[in-house]
Amino acid sequence: MKRLTATAILCLLFSTAFVTGKDTSAAPAPEWPDSLRSVWFYTEGIKQNAIFGDTVRAKGLFREAIRRDSTYAPAYYELAANGLYATPDEAVELAGEAYRLDTTNKWYHQFYGQTLIYAQRYDEALNVYRKLLKAHPNDPDNYRVVAALYEQKRSPVMALVTLDSAEVRFGKIPYLSEMKRHLLVATNQTDKAIDEAREMVETAPYEAGHHVVLADLYAVAGKDSMARAEYGEALRIDSTNVQTLMALANFYTDRRDYRALLGIMRPLFRSEELPVETKIRRFEQYTSDIRFYREYYFQINDLASTLAILYPDDQRVVKLYADHLIASGELEQALTLYKNHLADQPPVMEYYRTVIDIESYLQHPDSVDKYVNRALALFPGKIDFHIAKGNVLSYSKQYDRAIDAYKESLRYADTDSLQGVIWGLIGDAWHQKALLGEASSKQADSLKSGMPFDTAAARKAMKQCYKAYEKSLGLWKDNVVVLNNYAYFLSLEERDLERALSMSSLVVALTDNNPTYLDTHAWVLFKLGRTEEAKKLLQKAVALDGQESPELMVHYGDILHELGEQFMAEVYWRRALEKGYDARQIEQRIAQPAKPKPQAP
Repeated sequence: MKRLTATAILCLLFSTAFVTGKDTSAAPAPEWPDSLRSVWFYTEGIKQNAIFGDTVRAKGLFREAIRRDSTYAPAYYELAANGLYATPDEAVELAGEAYRLDTTNKWYHQFYGQTLIYAQRYDEALNVYRKLLKAHPNDPDNYRVVAALYEQKRSPVMALVTLDSAEVRFGKIPYLSEMKRHLLVATNQTDKAIDEAREMVETAPYEAGHHVVLADLYAVAGKDSMARAEYGEALRIDSTNVQTLMALANFYTDRRDYRALLGIMRPLFRSEELPVETKIRRFEQYTSDIRFYREYYFQINDLASTLAILYPDDQRVVKLYADHLIASGELEQALTLYKNHLADQPPVMEYYRTVIDIESYLQHPDSVDKYVNRALALFPGKIDFHIAKGNVLSYSKQYDRAIDAYKESLRYADTDSLQGVIWGLIGDAWHQKALLGEASSKQADSLKSGMPFDTAAARKAMKQCYKAYEKSLGLWKDNVVVLNNYAYFLSLEERDLERALSMSSLVVALTDNNPTYLDTHAWVLFKLGRTEEAKKLLQKAVALDGQESPELMVHYGDILHELGEQFMAEVYWRRALEKGYDARQIEQRIAQPAKPKPQAP
């Protein structure tokens, strides 16, 4: 049961019509006697506002009516009622003036109280409504507002007294009874609230909503078995009632009985009365905690399937169900689901993106190429599909075509940072060409091991790589991927090491303990002869990585070897071998003679 706030009161009581419209001009005022001129301006203002929607003209006409007759109450009322004021206090002033000029008008009196609530002047509003209550004791709404204002003033006892007076005069009125039960609970008189609800049930035992109210109160009182009995009675009367099911779901949530909660959500998810937005929001809540997701997987799976059956073409549900399949390890099923929707009209770009992402993850370059081309035919101006085309060409080692595709995507890049990313991808493609395209396998192996290579074709490709990186950094100087790669490749060639150090230092400063970036920084330090610093950094990188990357462990072993720690160097080289590093290179390293430990200065 929600607390009735002043805002809620206002929403129930107060509304304005403020509509701007095209400029219209009123007819000139006729030559009528002075006593009728204000009436003419007033009626013309109503016409301008109601028919033409010209609030500016209407406001001017109402103001003119007041100027000609300062006692003309209807004009004050119209200015306030139609929102033709600058501040809430001005609305109070206008409505108050209308009431003072015509104190017998009930509407002016009520509206004055409403504007006081709107301006959050609750003490004054209470005084006005108490007068209204005295002047019009047969209007139950006045009792409601007075009780709500007492509650707002934190006087629940007076609010209850007011509602009791209304009950004596009118008998049971549902919305006043609901307020009374709320106030009884708020004042720790739950037993009285239960008595009120039980009386309501006895009066109309076949109303499911009455049983729900009583069940909610039993739940507040901690009488769970009685609450369950009343919820059960409400469901016996109408097993599909959304309000009953939601109340029971909230009950189970409060009791942390999640198995029962998910059970009651099944009929709710099947109900067409519950908005799909609410169902999706609930599902997202249930799947936000991975432990909860695992423990109640079968119930959650049932809810996901229900949504997929009821809303097969809703994009939000398609994504929700696909995400559920992916979380369940059913990646191929998720891919099939998205592919089945690629023919939807109009085409949904996100479906193509996801299909391309999944096919890329599954390392299906032919399929990626197929769906990228289909996506480009449908969405020719979307840059991510052009980039994806370059990626698939690069993956299939068609580096020249990949570079052309990336350059084509530059036409659609509308920011410097995005162009910087693309130039970074172009540089990466040139590097791959140098490494695996033109260089021999032996030279590629030497490059992987940190040794320089010297073929003309490879040098030319690396020159183009560095040019692309320079363009990238010129457009986005803090592109950490490019900075990291640039620094690492320079360290492999053992040139411009001070610049490589500057770049790798910036990367470490811009990121938060990324093991790959720490490895690059350490490797540059190693090449500069700062081996002890490199060892500390790589030790941290290997620990953060959880000893998963074979490259990091090989680098760490190389540095340990240089420091004369041969035993530990071989430990890490062998761990890298277990993780899939090239066996021949590990054998070459282990075969090297041990180096003496450096002498302490």
